[in-house]
Amino acid sequence: MTLRQARQGILTVMIAILWLAPIAIADSTPDAKIAAIGQVLDRLHARAALADGAAYFELFAPDAVFIGTDASERWTIDKFRAYALPIFATGKGWTYVPKQRHITLAQVPCGCIAWFDEILDSEHYGT
Repeated sequence: MTLRQARQGILTVMIAILWLAPIAIADSTPDAKIAAIGQVLDRLHARAALADGAAYFELFAPDAVFIGTDASERWTIDKFRAYALPIFATGKGWTYVPKQRHITLAQVPCGCIAWFDEILDSEHYGT
């Protein structure tokens, strides 16, 4: 697999557990929680576009998993960090614009678990 294929696969479709603790969502309505999670995802994309590796990876939980489009692409956050930080260090990031986003809150009493998927668009890779 080439670097370009890895980049495209990992960044085109991503599923990750994001570190949502900084968001005060414990007593929020479901709609407010979903909006707050969307803001975190927007920050994630913005930080990647700016090649701000430190701020980008602060948004991930320690046990996050990054899943790409290829069946073999299931990266622990440590492996993904090892891949991405050298790219960010060159001042290059990646820009993906969400075209469609689904955020689902788990039906648990705390309302503190969510997952998401996105359809993203890239100038270089398309949708």
